Amino acid sequence: MVRSTEAKVSTVLNYNTFWFHNRMFEEEYEAHITALKDTLLVLKNQVQTQGLTKKLIEELILEKENGLKALLALTGFSNEYFMRLITFIRVVNDKELSKLSYRDQWLEVAELDASTITEWKSPKIEKKIRESASFRKGIVNLFYEGSTIPVLSKTLPLFELKKLSVSKLSFEAEAMIDTLIRYKEKGSYSGKKGNNPELVIQHLLTEMEIEFESGDLDKLKEHALVQKRTMDFIIPNQEAPRIIIESSYLATTSSGQGDKSKTEVSVRDLIAEHYPKAHFWGFVDGIGWYVRKTDLERMVEAYEDVFTFKEEELKRFSESLTIILR
Repeated sequence: MVRSTEAKVSTVLNYNTFWFHNRMFEEEYEAHITALKDTLLVLKNQVQTQGLTKKLIEELILEKENGLKALLALTGFSNEYFMRLITFIRVVNDKELSKLSYRDQWLEVAELDASTITEWKSPKIEKKIRESASFRKGIVNLFYEGSTIPVLSKTLPLFELKKLSVSKLSFEAEAMIDTLIRYKEKGSYSGKKGNNPELVIQHLLTEMEIEFESGDLDKLKEHALVQKRTMDFIIPNQEAPRIIIESSYLATTSSGQGDKSKTEVSVRDLIAEHYPKAHFWGFVDGIGWYVRKTDLERMVEAYEDVFTFKEEELKRFSESLTIILR
């Protein structure tokens, strides 16, 4: 028997748990939080009595079970962002960064070809910490001096770069307040419109005085309402598109990347059917794609051409626009 809508709504309203929580899980996780807190309190006491040294931080991540997690909590780094940072060091063969991180001493032979690198998850990183003294020292150096390395200062968002600060390791009050604020504002920072890379495309098109719209393509609304999707940039308009552009910038990874790539291939086929003369381009960028190469390969198959937000790529994009629209 199918219950009425009114009865189902009543169930949700009258028997709502408001904030579901599993008491057993809560207690287990609270023990984890307490362990991290105690680890940091011991470290704080050591710093105050012995002074801050690289050896002290190295011993923390080597000898304490939660040492690396405590270090990340102290500085404000998420586990995921730290994994991205390690990937970046392995991929980018920058002389100064390699020297600071001792990269050449712990990089595995199989990874000399950057195109074959897959991301190390937290267990792999922690195992490497235990096995490789040079890797441990490289991580400590990163938190001590990482913000002074040009390739990091140019590549890392300032919001994240500020976390590589020796003042945080010293438990300075101002640095702790900074960490608290960054924890609190992380979601807001990520979601701000001004931090959206699509604005770069928008500004570039405006500067070039190229007309564009965003939204649904007219023929797809008419013939493929279910399969169609909203387009990021349509030049010059939805009625008669000449160039269609999709932007996908990912600083993190997710299982949805595979679905996104399949969706773009499907959209490509629809565009080819209903707008055979239109060009379908993509902006595909971010370390999130770099470490999911299978999904990346599927993704780029959808587009006639792809660009990144690198300065030289934006220049190539502008030149390609000029050639087609002249």
